Amino acid sequence: MSTPSDLPAVTVLGLGPMGRALAGAFLAAGLRTTVWNRTPGRDRELTARGAAGAGSAEEAVCGAELTVVCVVNYDASDAVLRRDDVTRALKGRTLVNLSADTPDRARDTAGWAAAHGIGYLDGAIMTPAPSIGTPEAVFLHSGPRDLYEEHRAVLETLGGAHTHLGEEPGLAATFDIALLDIFWTAMAGYAHAVALARAEGVTARELMPFAQGIATILPPLFAQFAQDADSGSYSGEINPITSAASTMAHVVAASEAHGIDAGVMRAVEGMARRVIGLGHGTDGFIRVAEVLGRR
Repeated sequence: MSTPSDLPAVTVLGLGPMGRALAGAFLAAGLRTTVWNRTPGRDRELTARGAAGAGSAEEAVCGAELTVVCVVNYDASDAVLRRDDVTRALKGRTLVNLSADTPDRARDTAGWAAAHGIGYLDGAIMTPAPSIGTPEAVFLHSGPRDLYEEHRAVLETLGGAHTHLGEEPGLAATFDIALLDIFWTAMAGYAHAVALARAEGVTARELMPFAQGIATILPPLFAQFAQDADSGSYSGEINPITSAASTMAHVVAASEAHGIDAGVMRAVEGMARRVIGLGHGTDGFIRVAEVLGRR
């Protein structure tokens, strides 16, 4: 299979599940796509679909003006990108880093890229690999606006919604870690709830529809809490944090009666008790964010 030479070209470095999904979406959109992975063999399905398999990262970078890297973290991307041969090959080209890491690592990488004449956009993928190439995908980008606009059409072939958050390079990573904070603490809470329910003879399937009901309560609460946090009102009119702390203590007691580790809920209760101890017992739970942010 071949693709017309006048179509845009893109290189994908890193062929884990997400990297393969990205490369697959580019191919499906008709882009000339070069792929490379440190571990050989992961490009077979992609090359069978028409991708060009590169023998080295340097060779892959030379295949397009735009390179997208997606590996486990910035230690891994640095190991690929900061080799002298790859850095030289990237000069004058654009690099989009869709790996996940901290805002400081994103800023450091942006500084490295600028020092070597490499156009740099940082990014975050906020949906799982199966969403890539579909309307459900969500991408966040930060870095120079003109660079984003230059490559926007190619990036949008990955499907879904693309948002340029601003020129500060750490913004995409900031949103990423904050949103993952929500996701993984919620998942930990659900796993703990399943353990607690099962200890009381309730199956996960029996609990599930009511757990989904709890999830529907959250979006309006997030909106109210955002308003409270930004305005500093921290209203506890509906549910003061003293009441919340009491229910948290019930979860801890029931869990530990069954020998179930309640460390996560103990930590949450500890945050609430700290807020109460500081004299904010009539405030809502989101006062915790203000207290945690104190230096």
